[in-house]
Amino acid sequence: MISNLHFISQETTGQTHLQCIEKACAAGVKWVQLRVKDRSIKEIITIALQAKDTCDSWGAKLIINDHPLVAKEVDAFGLHLGKEDISVNQARVIVGDKMIIGGTANTIEDIITHANHGANYIGCGPFRFTKTKVKLSPILGLDGYRRIISEARKLNIDIPIIAIGGIATEDIVSILETGVYGIAVSSLIAFAEDPHQQVTTITQLLKGENSLC
Repeated sequence: MISNLHFISQETTGQTHLQCIEKACAAGVKWVQLRVKDRSIKEIITIALQAKDTCDSWGAKLIINDHPLVAKEVDAFGLHLGKEDISVNQARVIVGDKMIIGGTANTIEDIITHANHGANYIGCGPFRFTKTKVKLSPILGLDGYRRIISEARKLNIDIPIIAIGGIATEDIVSILETGVYGIAVSSLIAFAEDPHQQVTTITQLLKGENSLC
């Protein structure tokens, strides 16, 4: 089953990817995407192996961003492919039939392509501007999600669509009302004063058990 809350790791001057993941898992996150850029494959594998140990110890699932060979090497739960990566069906040849594969989308055409190639879920965005993403695609906003979800339904595409990109706590209810399956966040949890309370609040909002209105 695809989680409706995805956490994406990031590294800052004061926090490594592994520290970031440890914090998120300790706070209750169960779906973690390791997103390491500008490192060698050897370095990424080293980080990924440690991230896998951390996720396993907390009962979380590890998704590897961009690198199918790394995902296979560390026996990750899943792989997430960016817009400039190989296609889902090409990655499937590398990682096998059992691994979850997600793909990044910004348009209905992207979603159709991923659906045709057998993606298990789609990360769609950005919702708004975010500094954690280089080469940012056009901003979607609520109207963009409504349009994409409507078009996907007309085409009978029912793959879980995960909203991503600069999402704040107060955005969650409105984003869910567009029909998306869930959300992906990074800074919202990584920089929270109380990560555990933040995850609890997000989880309640995703379940429709709480409201900030």
